[in-house]
Amino acid sequence: MDWETSFDEYLEHLCDTIGHSDRRAGLVGYCQGLMLPIARKSIEPLAAHLEPHRVSARHQSLHHFVSKSEWSDAALMEQVRRWVLPHMDTSSGLYWIIDDTGFPKKGKHSVGVARQYCGQLGKQDNCQVAVSLSVATEEASLPVAYQLYLPREWADDPARRQQAGVPDEIEFATKPQIAITQLCEARQSGAPNAVVLADAGYGNDAAFRANVGELGLQYAVGIQSSTRVWPPGLAPLPAVPSTGKVGRPRSLQRRIPGHDPVAVKDLALALDPSCYHTVSWREGTRAALSSRFAALRVRTSHRDNWRATPRDE
Repeated sequence: MDWETSFDEYLEHLCDTIGHSDRRAGLVGYCQGLMLPIARKSIEPLAAHLEPHRVSARHQSLHHFVSKSEWSDAALMEQVRRWVLPHMDTSSGLYWIIDDTGFPKKGKHSVGVARQYCGQLGKQDNCQVAVSLSVATEEASLPVAYQLYLPREWADDPARRQQAGVPDEIEFATKPQIAITQLCEARQSGAPNAVVLADAGYGNDAAFRANVGELGLQYAVGIQSSTRVWPPGLAPLPAVPSTGKVGRPRSLQRRIPGHDPVAVKDLALALDPSCYHTVSWREGTRAALSSRFAALRVRTSHRDNWRATPRDE
């Protein structure tokens, strides 16, 4: 099968999710335009290259499809996953990658724009931020969910929301909360089990880690060096035994002076050098990327003095 026939079949597969037949021409034209070898991929140059003799009509059609036509981006991305995932080689492992992407922006009217951390710039600046979920193997990755983050200053401003067209049902959610929702929806749609990977922007959130665990998924996430854990062999002390006095018996774990969790940085620095092993994971632009790693079984300690039982290692 030649690539043009294969591409047409793929677009036909995508069109099954967008409803009304009028939207099919818009989707096909827009996707074809994105594949053109042109520098600018905005609506006007796409229309000019797709139909040079009907630029105005084509521009209006594409603009209506992108900005006004009612179709579900989530359903479309799910349709993409159904097509692509079976072609990905998962024999060497499958991973869910959670990340956010910042888009530098001038002004204050674009939805969600605010002064916040922008990954593209590596600093705080005026930008929009989107949370994404991708499924990946060693050789390929595929985005399956994508949602714009709406900062609190936007979520709590009715006039600003109305002017920008933010739907009423969109409420404030932190980036980890958005990511968990994306994971839940992916699992409910039949997506396979995979290891969840995320940086410290997500891994620092104890609720996020707990929610991933409740989904039955393993994870490897970044954390801050100040995160406190119970070293191997240690855990919170059990509740004080009942004395037989009247009243509800105590059930919460406890800590006492001298029996406390430690910061992961202090734990790492206290390890014998022989505990560390050098691991290389891929070739970089100048040399192989490598670092020293040590693995320990620990228990996280976040608010465990409000629990009756220790967390799992």
